[in-house]
Amino acid sequence: MTVAVEIDERIVKCRKILDMDPNSQIFAALAEAYRKNGELDKAFRVCQNGLRIHPSYGAAHLVMAKINLDRGLYDWAEAEVQKAMELDGRNRAIELLLAEIFLYKGEYDEATKLLKTLHRSDPDSAHIKRLLEIAAQIPEEDARASQQRRESVAPTQVAPSDMPGAAPEAPVQESSPVEDNRLERADVLREAVAADGVKGAMFINQEGLVVESQWSLDMEDSVCGAELAGINNFVNQELVTTSFGVVKSVQVEARRHIFYLLAVEGGSFLFVGDINVSLGSMRMRVAGLMERHLSA
Repeated sequence: MTVAVEIDERIVKCRKILDMDPNSQIFAALAEAYRKNGELDKAFRVCQNGLRIHPSYGAAHLVMAKINLDRGLYDWAEAEVQKAMELDGRNRAIELLLAEIFLYKGEYDEATKLLKTLHRSDPDSAHIKRLLEIAAQIPEEDARASQQRRESVAPTQVAPSDMPGAAPEAPVQESSPVEDNRLERADVLREAVAADGVKGAMFINQEGLVVESQWSLDMEDSVCGAELAGINNFVNQELVTTSFGVVKSVQVEARRHIFYLLAVEGGSFLFVGDINVSLGSMRMRVAGLMERHLSA
């Protein structure tokens, strides 16, 4: 029996129980099953409705944190984890999820502290080891990129005039390299596709037209950009404006690729990975690039 079939069967069973007893705490298990099945909208609605009835159910707040993490709402995810800790105290599952949220938010020091504590209690966990590697790798890559940009800024010096009778000019000190960690839009696209498993990146304007792209897929970038922009517009106009605000990111998993759309001022970035890409690594990489792109 495949994992997908098991999840589908769990959804059917939980849905049946919840239909028979709308006050049942089974809503948390149903929301988690929807989340694992990629049905984030259903997962959110089921968990939100259940928490209205059971606001002190800590496990459900943890499920909601996972849902918001998958939706890219990292502050909301952290708030739900904090609520779960208030209700049930700290435990390994809560601290591991909190560490992942810190990674997505770019708070690598906080993530590393938690992960090292978890690693000491569970040194054989491959998942914790991988997260520790990510927490060290991304800041190192960012630091190397920043150093390369600093070194590329050539120092200048003004030579004194050699005209007859002219008073020698005071030497002008070499200008110190100016640290500029900000990435231009084209730099974001180039650095994104340099990551393992990322096959394409583009910037789409508000009309759905491709402005810039780095593309190696066998599909037209213009068609792909227009379709994903259309999905984003539909979600905003039909689903979100009446419930919980404007969508900042959209994730679509297809048969061969994963599409991650991130809204910014003036349009959206679209990043495309193959189906085997580490989604967590790709999103954390994108978060780091966005921080450097949007920095003043």
